[in-house]
Order: sequence, then C-alpha cells, then structure tokens
Amino acid sequence: MARSAFKSMEDFAKACGVSRPTLAKYFNNPQDVKPVTRSRIETVLRQSDFEPSSFVRHLSSKMVVNVGIIVPTIYDPFFAKFVSHIEAALRGRDLRPILISSQTAPDLEEEAAERMLDFKVAGIIVAPLGNLSRPGVFDRLKSEIPTVSFDVPLGDDVPFVSNDHRFGMTAMVQYLCRSGEPPVLIEGPHLTDNVLIRQAAYRETMQAEGHEPMVVGFGSEASWDMERLGRAQMRRLLREGLPGRTLLCSNDRIAFGVISAACEAGLKIGREPGDDIRVAGHDDHPLSEYVWPPLTTTAQDTETIAFETVQLLADLLGAEASGEKLVPRQKRIRSTLMMRRSA
Repeated sequence: MARSAFKSMEDFAKACGVSRPTLAKYFNNPQDVKPVTRSRIETVLRQSDFEPSSFVRHLSSKMVVNVGIIVPTIYDPFFAKFVSHIEAALRGRDLRPILISSQTAPDLEEEAAERMLDFKVAGIIVAPLGNLSRPGVFDRLKSEIPTVSFDVPLGDDVPFVSNDHRFGMTAMVQYLCRSGEPPVLIEGPHLTDNVLIRQAAYRETMQAEGHEPMVVGFGSEASWDMERLGRAQMRRLLREGLPGRTLLCSNDRIAFGVISAACEAGLKIGREPGDDIRVAGHDDHPLSEYVWPPLTTTAQDTETIAFETVQLLADLLGAEASGEKLVPRQKRIRSTLMMRRSA
C-alpha cells in the first residue's frame, strides 16, 4: 500500500483534521494534546512518510538546528563578507550555518538546493544566481523549508532583504553631477535585475538634474568575471574615444577593471585639478578603500542586511513552530555614499 506524501505542515494538519498550532504542539510534546487528537495524528503519521522540519523536531530536544546558506560565490570578497555577517547572526541565535557556494554555475546551484533538502536543514538563506538560475530551481526547497532570500528575490512568496539600489544610485548621481561633469554609466553584465534597477535610477536622476543620460552597455556575455569585463570595456572606450570624463560603474568590480585600463593608458584618475577622469562605483567592495586611487562608491550595509535576513528567517521558524502563517515581507536597506579620492 502506497504511503501518503505531504509537502508541508499545513497539508499534514489538514489530513489529520487538526490546526497547524495543534500539530506544532504535538511535535513539541505529544502529551500536550488530547488523547483523541494524538491518536488521529499518530494514525496519519504511520500511514505517511511525513517528517516535521528539523526546527520543529529540535525545539524540545535542545539539539543544534542547522540552517543552510546558498550563495553564488565565496571567491568574491563581497559575498564572503555577507556570509561572515550571516554566520555571526545565526550563531547569535544558536543556529548552525551550513554553507554551499554554487560557484556561479546553474547546475551547481541546482545541486546545492538538492543537497539542502537531503541535509534536512531547518531553514534556508539564499542569494540566487538571478538570470542564470534555472527555472524553478528553488521551487521544491521553498515549498518544504522556510526560506529567505537576499540580494536577489525568489518571488513574492519568499521574504527578501536587499540593498536599496535605487536610493544608492540616486545619491551617487546627484553627488557626481554637483561636483563636476555629469557621469556616464558603465554597466555590468545583466546577471540580475539589480543592474536594471540601478540603470533606471541613473536615468531618472540624470534627467532630474537636467542632463542627458548616457549608458555604455555590455553585450550578451553573462559572466561573473567583472574586473576582466570592466577592463575590456574601458580599453574599447579608450580606442573609440571616451564619452565623458566622469565614469560611474554599476558595481565596484567593474570599476576596478576600468581603473586598471585607465592606469595602463597613463590617465590620472581623481577629483584633483590636473586629473584626467573621475571613476566611481557601487557596493563598497572590501578592496574599494585600498585600490589607488581609493574608490568613491556607495556602501551597502552588509551587516544590517545580514541581520535582517536572519531575523526574517527566525520569524518564519517561530511561525512554523507555533502553526502561524506569515505574510512574506520585503526589506530594502539604504546605503551610504563613500566619497574618496577617485571622484
């Protein structure tokens, strides 16, 4: 006889004829529910393969609760910084992190999602690849395990925390317009919709400041090798003629490549009299302060983003344990303008 399969606590509760709070109470301590209710639940349990989440199972046993983290890469110090803050926030709640990097590869991202299901983690924190992700790669994961995403959304049904890209780009464009020649936007590859959000904010702010937007876009190459792409783009612009003397890059890693090619060509970069061009970025990559010249950029508040991401996951886990159902929330954290020597 085939055993019943249930995707969630809610489905299992319906089969038992009880509410989610009652079911959660049973898994915390079976003696806390009425004998007749306990009997109904245990009858359905024997006829199914259902397992409560590890968070619910461990509430009363005081065992360590594992939380999965999936990120595109830890080669990039920017994501390594995020992971460090997330791990610290999890440990502060007695949650143990399990990290898998998808290494910017769609097949490895899919494998990471499958592994987290095998590990039976209590919850998942995901920074998806974005436009490179395979369709539906996280569908099963988010239907079975409490899931929160950061940097790139997983849909309206999943809580999400991100940098406020529109706010940061607006502040940067205003600063550059009011301190010198208006900026030309040097885009990065369209790996996520964050690129489009930043571009839209750039265009709107340039028009509000009374200037014509000028965007230097990339081709169809979808690569995470940002520095190489930025350098190649700047070399091409130098051959064809720079469209302006203030270059605003859509992220810091593109800016590093632009600075490399500019220095290679003998250009002086900075905001001092006699400098040839200004270069600015976005994100405040950990190396931005230490390149020469130090990069003017917009700093994502990675610590707050990490804290809020873990807070949303903790809320989900608590709701699952009590049988509640939360409406997914989205939070966008404002960034800070970092005015340095490059612009």
